[in-house]
Amino acid sequence: MARIAAFPALTFAGANSRSLAAVRFSTMAAALLLSSAAVADPIELKLAFFGSEATNTYHSGVKPFVDGVNAEGKGLVTIKVYADGGLGRVLAEQPRMVLDGTTDIAWIIPGQTPYRFPDNELIEQPGMFRSTREGTLVYTRLIAAKALRGYDDFFVIGAFTTAPSFIHSRKPVGSLAALKGQKIRANNATEAEVLERLGAWPTVMEPPKLANAIRSGAIDGVAMNPTGPFDYGVSQIATNHYLLRSGATPLTLVMNRKKFDGLPEAVRMLIRKYSGEGAAAAWIEFYGRAESERLDKTKADPARTVVEPSPADLATAQRVYRSMIDAWAAKSPHNRDLLKMVEAELATIRSTGR
Repeated sequence: MARIAAFPALTFAGANSRSLAAVRFSTMAAALLLSSAAVADPIELKLAFFGSEATNTYHSGVKPFVDGVNAEGKGLVTIKVYADGGLGRVLAEQPRMVLDGTTDIAWIIPGQTPYRFPDNELIEQPGMFRSTREGTLVYTRLIAAKALRGYDDFFVIGAFTTAPSFIHSRKPVGSLAALKGQKIRANNATEAEVLERLGAWPTVMEPPKLANAIRSGAIDGVAMNPTGPFDYGVSQIATNHYLLRSGATPLTLVMNRKKFDGLPEAVRMLIRKYSGEGAAAAWIEFYGRAESERLDKTKADPARTVVEPSPADLATAQRVYRSMIDAWAAKSPHNRDLLKMVEAELATIRSTGR
């Protein structure tokens, strides 16, 4: 498989003159199309979001897209958000809702439906990414290269990842030994395998159910990125934080492909403008900053116990992580090629910053 093409137009380091010229041209073209597309009533697109609009996920992954399209598309297109599960709360049902027309656009967690997105297991592997930025850039580029199975029926607006997960528990977790036997929530089957290999008792559970599960004692803690426990009401109970970085969580904003293809070209161009690398840049800036700020506040909070893993525990975890990645790659030539693509992209990102 060929190496994934890099996206130079939108990076933290800025855009080069050729990329800026391309962006300006596409913006002018979109404006001309929008001004010439007179319609009696604007097209309304429904967007399903299972959570609250108050979450960092919404503000970083959904709001920039919705606000951008609605502001520029006045009189032509409007996106109406149905938050708090207004069109359906079950995470595993979100992709189906997009495909059957219940909604036009939805925020999905691919790990909740691994049978639909089998290659996402690679994005979920522990130790693969060091940051939100790394995971999001690689995921976005894999989607653009059409390298991942399961996305043919969707137009992918944004492909994001969180930072690597930590352990947040109501019980003390000062080491891997203390993690053994604790009932820990995982976001997906890959993360559940990681936790099991490290000695915990994992269970895959949707974010909206976590606070009640911890209060009831059904689980002791969660594996989540720094902001997750605070977005979903877990932080008041889980005050012990073990900063063992494992896998990132892929998150995706998708649209029904047939619906997208049937829209006027002016609308498609506008949606494209706020998708792909544009959506990735917004997520990296806003969500990445929120994660860093939340981690700093967690460490500074005297009511919380924050523990960095010992060198010995880190070495043990890294051996588990590497064995899982190698086992995944050994399953097929396709997996091996996909891993090479990811490793090549990571090498480029880490050496050039792009």
